[in-house]
Amino acid sequence: MNQSTNPSEASLHAIDYWQVVKNRYGVILLTFLLVFMTALVITYVMPKKYESTAVVQVRQKGTGIQVIPGMADASRYQESSSAMFFPTEFAVIKAQKTLDAAIENLDLVNRWNTDLETVRRTLKGIVDAQDIRGTSLIEIKVRYNDPKDAQKIAKEVAEAYRERRKKLQGDYSNQALDELRKAVIAQEDAVEDKRKLLSQIIRTEGIIYWGDPSVSGGPRGFTKADDAESAAKAYVDLEQEKIQLESQIETLLRYDGPQLMNYASGLSLPDNIIPVLLPQYQEQKRQYEAMKSQGRGERHPMMLSQASNLQSMEKDLVEAVANLRETLKAKLSLAQEQLARLKTRMDVKEDDAVKQGIANQNFVDAKNDFETAQRLLEQLKVKEISETMQTKITEDPIILHEEPMISNVPVSPNVTLNLALGAVVGMIFGIGVAFFLEYLDTSVKSLEDVERYLQVPVLAVIPKDVGVLYKQSGMSPDAEAYRILRTNIEFNRKNPEDNAITVVSGGAGEGKSTTLVNLAYICAQGGYTTLMIDADLRRPRLHTFFDINNSVGLTNYLTTELMLEDVILQTPVDNLYFMPSGILPADAAGILNSRRMSELIQDVKQRFDLVLVDSPPILGVSDASVLASEVDLTMIVVQHRKLPRNMLMRVKQAVENVGGHVIGVVLNNVDVRSDSQYQYYTSYYTYYAPAESQPMPSPVSSQPSQSPQPRAASKKTTSADDSKQDLY
Repeated sequence: MNQSTNPSEASLHAIDYWQVVKNRYGVILLTFLLVFMTALVITYVMPKKYESTAVVQVRQKGTGIQVIPGMADASRYQESSSAMFFPTEFAVIKAQKTLDAAIENLDLVNRWNTDLETVRRTLKGIVDAQDIRGTSLIEIKVRYNDPKDAQKIAKEVAEAYRERRKKLQGDYSNQALDELRKAVIAQEDAVEDKRKLLSQIIRTEGIIYWGDPSVSGGPRGFTKADDAESAAKAYVDLEQEKIQLESQIETLLRYDGPQLMNYASGLSLPDNIIPVLLPQYQEQKRQYEAMKSQGRGERHPMMLSQASNLQSMEKDLVEAVANLRETLKAKLSLAQEQLARLKTRMDVKEDDAVKQGIANQNFVDAKNDFETAQRLLEQLKVKEISETMQTKITEDPIILHEEPMISNVPVSPNVTLNLALGAVVGMIFGIGVAFFLEYLDTSVKSLEDVERYLQVPVLAVIPKDVGVLYKQSGMSPDAEAYRILRTNIEFNRKNPEDNAITVVSGGAGEGKSTTLVNLAYICAQGGYTTLMIDADLRRPRLHTFFDINNSVGLTNYLTTELMLEDVILQTPVDNLYFMPSGILPADAAGILNSRRMSELIQDVKQRFDLVLVDSPPILGVSDASVLASEVDLTMIVVQHRKLPRNMLMRVKQAVENVGGHVIGVVLNNVDVRSDSQYQYYTSYYTYYAPAESQPMPSPVSSQPSQSPQPRAASKKTTSADDSKQDLY
């Protein structure tokens, strides 16, 4: 359900907004014209300014030729890569020193006949700088009311900026070169000091140095550490030999017999003959055992000879083992003596190696310091040469690519832009004023406003500029609005006998009298005997619609003994009668608030089908309240978009306070062309209006006597049903 209603609500809001624009298009147009004309006048009176532009290229330091490859300074490119470079240069262009140079070159103080500070402020206001996107070009723009001065100032500012940047860059380069030369001299002194220290260490420690140790993997000429290492190694080898000899001797002493022989034969010694004798002995013994196994006895000559050989060979083996034992002991004693001497020598070599290591470390440290300082000195000298050559190469930091020209066409004010802005601002401001006035406007704008605040129905909507119907030729389409009013009155009155109706309004000029006359005319056309009573004893107007003299009328009847027939006149319209106001009294409210007035109302109600009483504005005087209390019904005429809602509510309250009954409201003078919501309500007036060729419908009821100057009117003799049928 909400989804279906939301688009309608949005559409309604858009229509409401458009309706506000249409209703107040005059205010919008007036505001638009005022703002637009203001913009036009301001544009016309604004001083014309001419612009002159100089285009320069900024060559940042380090972007020139690289004198020595590999010696580029990273600090030179730091300025180029900085995002703040161009904003900084813009500030430099507009800086005081740059402008002062241009002021001095052009002698602006004397030319403009003012003081220096004023000239500075003027130049700061007319000089501007901006970069051309994607390039290193800067536009120096000058806007001034004199095109020649603008051209000269732009040229001098660009030249002053160029000279200042060139001077700053030269000063920086010279200062850097001076500092570099001082650093070279200081480094040379440091290298000389380190060289002397290295030479002293070499002489003191007796170190032989053949060059860079990194080539051979370490410093050359260092032998003491090698000697200590050799001595230690020889000591270890000799100690192992000694341990081996001790083990062999101990084994020889522990074994005996065949085991001793087997072990001794396995020793690899130069004087060991056991390995030769033992196999021979074993072979002889095997032969002896073989002969014995053959059955030969111990007394056999061959057995005896073999036994003799075995004894001799065994004796030789025992002597050989004894000799071997003595040899090993001698060798052990010699090894112990050598080991003691080698121990002493090794200790000495170790002490020398420790001292040499300390001296060697001092030498290495001094040598590294010397070589590092020497390499740094070489780099500084190369950089000094590079900077010296760089300063000799002239490099202009600023290149002028476009000379400022004298402009013949002013750039300010921009007439097209100013007028366009004036038109846009005027339209926006006008619409804003219209909506603001609409917000402040509390008058009645729609039928819903009337019914919401007054709680009474809207009987009819009368279009704007509706005249007097009976004076118009043919059948006017506007008459349909009053026919609707006539029908709604009949439907909204609860009692058919309530036929006395007063027409009131909150203020003057709301169309109350015109509405009454046209309604009476339409009712008379419908066959109703209708009486109009002009009870507006302040400013009566009804007699002017019919060109009737109002010297005799209501006041005469109320204050004299005149008969009713003497004050009621018949109009040129059939069934339409009129009671003028008569002579205007001093106390109108007192005359109206009388019993004779009540009797008059009761009398005319019996004589006529419809009695319409005109009254003065109800908020201005009390006459209308008195009339509202005398008649049956009260109809309020409200001019569209005039009275505030609270005033309209007071109109209804004033009627109800005296006991009157409000039958409804007539919304008068509605501009249906601008208010689209009423176009649907009134668009059928013309379409369904009777054509001119159609004859007037004859009334159903009988007509009263219509003499040229009737003096009295009689009540209709037709039945009430016929009257209602004609009304519907």
